[in-house]
Amino acid sequence: MTGRRRWSTEEILDVAAELLRTSDAESFSVRKLAVALGTDSSSLYRHFRNKTELLRAVADRILLAAVEGHRPEGDWKQRITALALRLREAFGRHPQLATIWGRYASSGTGSRLVMEEVLQALRAAGLPDEEIPARYHRIVVLLAALISADAGVRTLTPEEYEQGVELFRVAVLGADPGRFPALAHFARDVRPLGADRGAAFEDILAAHLAHIEAGLG
Repeated sequence: MTGRRRWSTEEILDVAAELLRTSDAESFSVRKLAVALGTDSSSLYRHFRNKTELLRAVADRILLAAVEGHRPEGDWKQRITALALRLREAFGRHPQLATIWGRYASSGTGSRLVMEEVLQALRAAGLPDEEIPARYHRIVVLLAALISADAGVRTLTPEEYEQGVELFRVAVLGADPGRFPALAHFARDVRPLGADRGAAFEDILAAHLAHIEAGLG
């Protein structure tokens, strides 16, 4: 009798990532992953102690892919911006995994490489060592929020997105000036959340880095 196939950790993570592309962290389970692999849950617990540890490992692979081949160039702001754009691009290819990074902090190699680059860039900025950890934390929280928001829009189908835009137009253009005077005034210029995501991402990050730079003097 042929025994069950032994899956490697990398193969398990490949299948987990594929499942998560079409679902989310809440509906994902070790049992569903075991079924997809044609094995039982107990065999997966030899690789990962629980679902959270598995999700952290999947998210870390996205971070690792983002920094693979990355070569820091330019000043500290350019380094952080380049890394941020790589992270946005990597999670943009796997939008269902973006919120997992923000929710399940990873301690894997990918996470450590991201941390190392941001910390080194902040050191290169000339910040005092005692300020760097707090500045690092704020940058990563900002990136996780921006990337998760961007990914949330990417998970919509074209039909869902267009429906949302139409509902937005109706709600904004039809706003009662008596109750919503500012909204009525700016109605034709306010844009839906998903518009110009790339430009908004870069502008918000640039403003935050400029705020750090302003405090260096």
